[in-house]
Amino acid sequence: MKKTLTLLSIALSASLFAQTTIQNGDFELWENVGAASEEPTFFNSNKTGTDWATSGPQTCYRDATTFHGGAYSVRMETKTFVIAVVNGSVTTGIVNAPTTNKADGYIGTMEGATGTDIRRMSFVGRPDSLVGWYKYTQGGSSEIGKVRAILHTGNYYDPETASSYHPDSSVNKIADALFLTPAANIASWTRFAVAFNYVSASTPSYIMINTTASNDQLTSTAGSKLWLDDLSVVYPSGASVQDLYNENNASVYANDKTIYVDFIKMMNSKTVLSVYDLTGKMVSTKVLANSQLNSINVSELNSGLYLYQLIGAEIQKSGKLFIK
Repeated sequence: MKKTLTLLSIALSASLFAQTTIQNGDFELWENVGAASEEPTFFNSNKTGTDWATSGPQTCYRDATTFHGGAYSVRMETKTFVIAVVNGSVTTGIVNAPTTNKADGYIGTMEGATGTDIRRMSFVGRPDSLVGWYKYTQGGSSEIGKVRAILHTGNYYDPETASSYHPDSSVNKIADALFLTPAANIASWTRFAVAFNYVSASTPSYIMINTTASNDQLTSTAGSKLWLDDLSVVYPSGASVQDLYNENNASVYANDKTIYVDFIKMMNSKTVLSVYDLTGKMVSTKVLANSQLNSINVSELNSGLYLYQLIGAEIQKSGKLFIK
């Protein structure tokens, strides 16, 4: 019974941590790799949208040739289609294209007003800012990219203006943050930071993240490309949630086929290290001895990049490890 409660506590701690951060904001986890519908885990593109959206070309790519951290970034490309130019986009919601008229398109947490396909990223924090790293290539002199995050309850739609295909859900908005790239080519990884503008004192339930290589929904210009990596939020202390939990409590690193966890601050409760491959599969887990250097042999793992979570009542930390 005690073991069951401990595991439940760990699961709840991990869930709470996820709900105050952007899940897979470093774009290291991907689904349908190699297919036209490959997408970052927890995010969607037009290829998994509705109606005419899926008929368009692939506009979302896993890019292993350029990244700010880890092994991948996400690249969005605006492309020419038979009947229209399709804006390259990635979202936590659903790309809806109910007609061939681009003006009717929108991103929603569900299809239309009564759809059963609901896609929402849980989020209960009230951060100060949205931060990330980007590169940009213009397809035309007036093209700019966009990164927008909306904290909300219930369902949400972007653009908010009601249409015959969706209601106006702006009453559900808690806050939003908007970053627009310069109308210029940005060849090197560049950090952006934009404040959340709060319109409600309520606690959000979800975060909708909408990113596109072409901010103009009706653009007829193809060729714009937006790369995005290491998207996160910053809280009032000036540190991200992950940094707040870290507080130099533990150091996690790998050397050859051994992972080391060094507790710098004394811990009184159980801490568990879980290691995942880039598909999200758990490949190793271990209950650690607190307040000392732990060494975990992972000789059974292939060389490559892995993700880890360090979870306990007193610490919640995640990051990347390269196993040689």
